[in-house]
Amino acid sequence: MLDVVVLFFLFGLLAGLVRSELKLPPALYDTLSLFLLLAIGLKGGVGLAQQSLLPLLPQLALVILLGVVQTLLGFAVLRLKMNRVDAAATAAHYGSVSVATFAVGVNWLTERGIGFESQLSIFLAVMEIPAILVGIVLARGISRETRWRMLAHESFLGKGVTLLLGGMAIGYLAGPDGVAPLKPLFVDLFKGALALFLLEMGLIVARQCQDLRKHGFFLLGFALLMPLASAGLGLAAGQLMGLSLGGLTLLATLAASASYIAVPATMRIALPQANPGLSLSAVLGVTFPFNIMLGIPLYHSWARHFTE
Repeated sequence: MLDVVVLFFLFGLLAGLVRSELKLPPALYDTLSLFLLLAIGLKGGVGLAQQSLLPLLPQLALVILLGVVQTLLGFAVLRLKMNRVDAAATAAHYGSVSVATFAVGVNWLTERGIGFESQLSIFLAVMEIPAILVGIVLARGISRETRWRMLAHESFLGKGVTLLLGGMAIGYLAGPDGVAPLKPLFVDLFKGALALFLLEMGLIVARQCQDLRKHGFFLLGFALLMPLASAGLGLAAGQLMGLSLGGLTLLATLAASASYIAVPATMRIALPQANPGLSLSAVLGVTFPFNIMLGIPLYHSWARHFTE
């Protein structure tokens, strides 16, 4: 049976495809994004307060390498049919991560009572950045004309990374007892907020599905197969880290996801000549719905085989 939050996504998708007048206020979408990022960050920070941070450094280096490898792999495949700039920009989306997909993965595991390591929230924040920088270098090389200061600000201090790291810092400093009074807001309401967020995502995906028809079967195939390859890389990295079943599932889900917020915003500054329709139609039209409806249970079954 499909999770109720996925049913909200399907409702939004159907409403968009039949051209319903259903719309959520833009301010509500922004508020829900902020809420989900803070809630994930707080949960990760509380978990980190109960463990030593030093052993995490090799794991952080490994997830950075994972993001770089994914971007290079995506670029190599996309260059078969795309120009250099579009291939690099699209590959950067697939080397980065999706907060919404991560949130659905967290909810999926929580509903089934499957635990996972608290540092996965840090991985979420860290994995947004390497793909952006690698994508820019692949597209234009090291150039004096590149506005690295502005790009660094957008990459390291963008809304998503700032909220995640801020939430983790608060959770870490306050600890379990300090965060306990916020449980009714950030824990009990998490699933409801995620359901509304996915309703809006369904409406957005419906619009991107129409654009996907213009780009042919190559992009469709890439948007389906790249997440599977990335999930395999994520599972291999998780095995090296010694993650639990839930941790393996969530890292595979992170690796399989693709960015549709941080990377597009940065690419508009760095590579204005890239065609955003290519990447967003693939990410939102195919990869995102595939991951939340079929991918997460599939990655969990793969992770179970890994652990067994």
